[in-house]
Amino acid sequence: MTVSVLGRLQSGWERFTDAITSDTSIFVVKRLLQALLTLLLASALSFFIIQLSPGDYLDTLKENPKISPERIEQLRQQFGLDKSWIEQYFLWLWRIVTQGDFGTSFAYNRSVVSLLIERVPATLLLAISSLVVTWAIAIPMGITAAIYQQRWVDRVLQVVSYTGQGFSSLITALLLLIFAQNTSPLFPVGDITSIDHADLSFLGKIVDVGWHLILPTIALSVASFAGLQRIMRGQLLDVLRQDYIQTARAKGLPENRVIYVHALRNAINPIVTLLGFEFASLLSGAFITEFFFNWPGLGRLILQAVQVQDLYLVMASLMMGAVMLILGNLIADLLLKAVDPRIDLADIN
Repeated sequence: MTVSVLGRLQSGWERFTDAITSDTSIFVVKRLLQALLTLLLASALSFFIIQLSPGDYLDTLKENPKISPERIEQLRQQFGLDKSWIEQYFLWLWRIVTQGDFGTSFAYNRSVVSLLIERVPATLLLAISSLVVTWAIAIPMGITAAIYQQRWVDRVLQVVSYTGQGFSSLITALLLLIFAQNTSPLFPVGDITSIDHADLSFLGKIVDVGWHLILPTIALSVASFAGLQRIMRGQLLDVLRQDYIQTARAKGLPENRVIYVHALRNAINPIVTLLGFEFASLLSGAFITEFFFNWPGLGRLILQAVQVQDLYLVMASLMMGAVMLILGNLIADLLLKAVDPRIDLADIN
């Protein structure tokens, strides 16, 4: 009995050591360490660029005659704005490292972390739903266009692609708002839930949030899917012209197997590498969509923070964007390895 237990423990320990010493684990650890240096440099650069803008948050308070100069000076000392830029930065950085505290919002007089935690889920929900819709539409359309190259299907899809690229998130959001107004109350605009959301069943709550997601997701997805469709079409056409594809066809393999097993696996690789940048760009693009659809995400919060120079709230949002870009690229590289096992992670910079 004891020997059996010891054997299982030894086997488990060996699997654990193999996992942490695998190429993938080493690659992830290396990337995370590089990310720390990247975030440090990005935070320093962002902090000093923000400080170059004239004035600070207290300048808006000085215009209020009800606030005395003595109170302004008290707030300056309370917020640490009486210190030099370098002192402010290193004090902010020290609080993050030792306490996990990204500072206090000047405008809301609340922890920056608590404000972001309230708004991040809504923005992530919108960005992820748009990413899913974009890829679910663009990839099949790009494959179809490549298979039926120069036929009427390809021409129709190219028209759709060119049209989609001509509509930015701003224009699409405006048109969808007009559409929502003319079809009211079919598509709700504003907030993430209905007034009676709390009274709905669990399934009803999911449907309610999903119904509110429709228009913002479309607005965020139109330009993205159009560009991704063209890239997918071009990549697949390049692969289909390769000699090994012609050889596979000459051997009598079914056309579906040639396309979806041999060609698509190689054509999809460059598309996967775009995932990280796509995710980060959706987060920034979501801000415009959130503003038009009154979506309770980060967009309006960060816009107000920039307008009133709420230093620590702006810094935390910039750092969050950098983290999303780093994580997106890491996930894209791991997916690339999963799609094509021949790829050596050590060769990925």
